[in-house]
This record gives sequence, C-alpha cells and structure tokens, in this order.
Amino acid sequence: MNNFSLELQLLHIKPTGVGAAAKYGRASLVRKSKVAKAVLESKPKSSLVLPYKGVDPLVESKILQIIERQLKGSVSRKETRFDPVVLKEAYETCRQICAERSTTYYLGSLLMTEERKKAVWAVYAWGQRTDELVDKNLASAAVLDSWEKRLEDIFNGCPRDIADTALADTFQRIPLDIEPFKDLMQGMRMDAWKTCYENYEELVLYCYYVAITGCLMTLPIAGMSPESETSTESIFQAVVSLGIANQLTNILRDVAEDAERGRVYLPQDELREFGLTNEDIFSKNVTEEWREFIKKQIERARYYYDQGEHIASQLDISSRWPVWASMMLYRKILNKIEANNYDNLTKRAKVGSIEKMLTLPLAYAKAMDWYSGTKSVPR
Repeated sequence: MNNFSLELQLLHIKPTGVGAAAKYGRASLVRKSKVAKAVLESKPKSSLVLPYKGVDPLVESKILQIIERQLKGSVSRKETRFDPVVLKEAYETCRQICAERSTTYYLGSLLMTEERKKAVWAVYAWGQRTDELVDKNLASAAVLDSWEKRLEDIFNGCPRDIADTALADTFQRIPLDIEPFKDLMQGMRMDAWKTCYENYEELVLYCYYVAITGCLMTLPIAGMSPESETSTESIFQAVVSLGIANQLTNILRDVAEDAERGRVYLPQDELREFGLTNEDIFSKNVTEEWREFIKKQIERARYYYDQGEHIASQLDISSRWPVWASMMLYRKILNKIEANNYDNLTKRAKVGSIEKMLTLPLAYAKAMDWYSGTKSVPR
C-alpha cells in the first residue's frame, strides 16, 4: 500500500485507445469528473469524510472507459484453447490459494456459479502472487517489469505456469480488460518505495491502484443483470465507493502488520489532527486519541459501503448472493474493531467461521430483495 501524488507525471497512467485528452478534450474530462462527485452527493457526518477529490480527471475517464468496454464485451484478445486436464489442475491451484489466503472472498466465491467462481479464484490468485512480490520478496523494479510482461503473455494466451493458465483461460471466457491488472501493478511499484501518505487525497488515488482496480476486475465476472437500467455513471459510483471502502477496511485491519514493514497508510495530516504520530503506531500506543481517530475512520469506511452497495441488486441474479455476502462479511471487520474498543494495534479484527455462516441467510434475503432495508438503486 502506498502514497500517490496527484501529479499526472507520477501516475504513469495513459488512457487506452485514442488519447483521452484528444478524444474528450480537457474541458470534457473536467465535466466527466463531475460523475465522481455523485459518490459524495449527501453530506457525511464525520469531519474526516472529505469531499470526493484526489482522482485526476484522466483517471476518472479511464475508469469509465474500462467499464464501458467490459460491459460491451469489446475487449480484444488472442483466442487460445487449453487442455481440459491442465485447466482442472490450474483452477484447483488457484482455489487453494484463495482458500488459504482469504476465507471471506473464498466463502463468497463458493456461492457463485461454477464458471464464475473459477474466474474469481484465477484473478485472486494472480493478485495475491503479485502482492507477495512486494510484501514478501521485496521485488525490484526489474522484477515487477518482468511480471507485467508475464501478465501480457497471459492475456495473449501464453501462460508460463499452472496458475497463469487459469487466468489465461479466464481472459478467454470473460471480457476482462487488462488495464486494471496493469494499474494494480503500478500500485505494487509504489509499495516498493512509498511508505506513507500525507493526506486523504493521496490515499484515494492509492485506493484506485490497489482496490478500485479489483472491483473493475470483478464486475464482468459477476455480470450485470439483463434487466438492469443502471447507467455507467451509477456503476462508476459503486465501483469507486466499494474500492475505497474495501481498502480502508484493509488498512484498519492490517495497520499493525503494515507498521512492522515500516508502512503507514493512514493519512499523516489526519493523525496530526488527533495529536498522533507514526511513532504511536510503531509503538502500539493505544490512547483515547487513537480510539477516537479510528472511530472516525470506521465511520468513513461505512459511508463508502453505503454509497456503493446498490450495485449488488443490479448484478446478474446468480451473483447477487455471493456479492452481498462478501460485502457484509467485510463490513463486519469494522464491527470487530469496534468490539475490540478500537484497538487495532495490539488486536487483529477477525470474523469467526460461525459468524460468517450466520451472515449468509441475511445476505441471501438482501440478494432476493426480501430485506426491507434494501436501498433504492441510483440510475
């Protein structure tokens, strides 16, 4: 996890297809940026839930282009067929990686159709292996460049190992755009050298690289309902909101673990606002100021979950239950931090297996629209 400047020169993002500035013009891009402001149309209660800003208009345009290409299925790739026996082993390898590294995502995947859950395993396994290049192996820039070239080979039907084969097959079956995968790689590059964020705007940009990209990858796997009339802008709102919410939850859950690696993802200016410093995190100093600070961060994360959850009711009906289950289980991590009296420095928030299982019926009720708390869907 890292800090990203708002300067486009540091983004290293080049919109696909015709250059965004040429295609839309800068003024048009600024108009498109208003779409993002829909994420925060209502006024949040917390002073820490800041207005939506921090994602450059070019990045917003790129997200919209990716959503539109994937929804239309207009993602070109080289067609390759793989041996069914090899594919069975490949997907089993990815299933094991998912089951071992994330019980929450794995449980959600089991509720999906056979083809969709295999795709989730393949994408998750690739993301996990990419993350480990930085977190465990401290990969150099050259290694990450090589890994990105490997990604391009996978996309073009030329996998290099058994796990790659599952992702290559997934690219063949589902209109996944390669750009979110490449941008996740950019997040990994930043993780290799960036250890803290000065402000929330920088953190939002980081959330694009490492979390919003994940939502973009998942969207075509889940599939939109044929009956859905949700606009691209509404999908954009949900993707951005859920990406931010998920990453804020990760940060709050993993703050002590990240500190052991010398990383602090919580905004520095907000820490100072509460009289806190990185040293409080490194020394695991749980004070009343820390508890109040974490309470506000949880409020912010929940706000974004509320802003994005409407997308679940617009997905293909077979995907709604697992998506609702995953969202609800991830939100429970925030509940656990509260139950630990906002001590996420000496205690790790974890949702138990029994509680996870008990969440599934309510998630199913939400998926079937039986639950009265379901919110209206923005168009």
